Formats: sequence, C-alpha cells, structure tokens
Amino acid sequence: MHVILLERVAKLGQMGDIVSVKQGFARNFLLPQGKALRATDANKASFESQKVTLEAKNLETKSEAEAVSNKLGGQQFTIIRSASDAGALYGSVTNRDAADVATAEGFEVDKKQVILQAPIKELGLHKVGVSLHPEVQCSIELNVARSEEEAELQASGQSIKDLAAAAEAEAEFEIAELFDDMGSAAALDEDGNELIKSEPKVDTEVKSEE
Repeated sequence: MHVILLERVAKLGQMGDIVSVKQGFARNFLLPQGKALRATDANKASFESQKVTLEAKNLETKSEAEAVSNKLGGQQFTIIRSASDAGALYGSVTNRDAADVATAEGFEVDKKQVILQAPIKELGLHKVGVSLHPEVQCSIELNVARSEEEAELQASGQSIKDLAAAAEAEAEFEIAELFDDMGSAAALDEDGNELIKSEPKVDTEVKSEE
C-alpha cells in the first residue's frame, strides 16, 4: 500500500514522502494515528493544499518538544520496587511506570512516548528513550531500587553487587566481633575478674643417682 506521510516516521521518510508499506502497518498504525494518508489522487491534492499549514504546525510542535527535551533530557527518576538479594525484581518496570514517574515530577510524558524494548526486571540504573516529537528524542535514567537509601547509593555509582558485598562484609565483621566478645567473657570469673592462667609447672629437681 502507498501512503503519504503527514510527519516524519523513523525508517520510512519525511513529511510529504509517498512510501510503500504493508497494509497491516498502515491500517493499524499509520492511518489511525494520523501519521499518513492513502496515496490517492484526492489525498495528494489535499496534502498539497495543506502542505504549508502542516509544515508550520510541525515546526511549532517541534519547537515545543525541543524546549521540553532541554529540561527532561538527562533527568533521573527513582522507582521503588521489591526485589531479591540478587537484584531480580518481583515484577517489572514498564513504559507506563516511566511515564507516570516523569509526570509526577512535573513533565507531561505519555506511555506511548517512552521507548522501552522490554520491561525492566532488575535493580539498577537504566537509560530509557523518550520520543517527544517525530524529530525530537531525549533520554532519561530510571533508578530502580528497593528503598530511597539504596537509590541514593546507586546514584553515587555503587551497583547492587557492591551493596550486597558491603552488607556481607559488615555481617561477617559483626559475627567476628561477637566471637571476640564471647572469648573475652569466657576469660572472666564469676565476679567479672580476669582469670590468670598458670604456667605449666616444670620439674627442675634432679633425681639423685641410686
């Protein structure tokens, strides 16, 4: 099927281009979302008569998108989720979650604008693309953590593996201190006084010859 693009479409072309696409892609995506028209003689004539208006509108929306991109691009948003000690989420983070957290921070982002190839299923920092306009994209960072404290540590550059190793080392240190305390307590008598270990008696007496 041949269609006239009403805006730039990635991997297809620019506004005004007449391109050939699969019927399913046109009927399910391009046509219902107003991104293209069937390339009939009537639509070609209609497009030419509205071309100047469409281009002006495109420039306006592009300018607005660039202004949002300058503020949104590079922002980091925290998402708190439950996860295992290994960092695997009990669930996932989707494009809707990304849009919701950005909107909660004052940015108008629709889930359809979030470019996420697959749901996020691990703790950590994740780069996510946002398409604000057919010609304007930016990226944000999602800080997926189990708590605000963990999110702060991840933001400082520590990975979930670093945090787990630090927690394990701290636990081992506490156990070692506990055994040291137990050993010290065992060396005290009932009144709390330190017991003095007696040196083994050495028999220095020389036996006389019989």
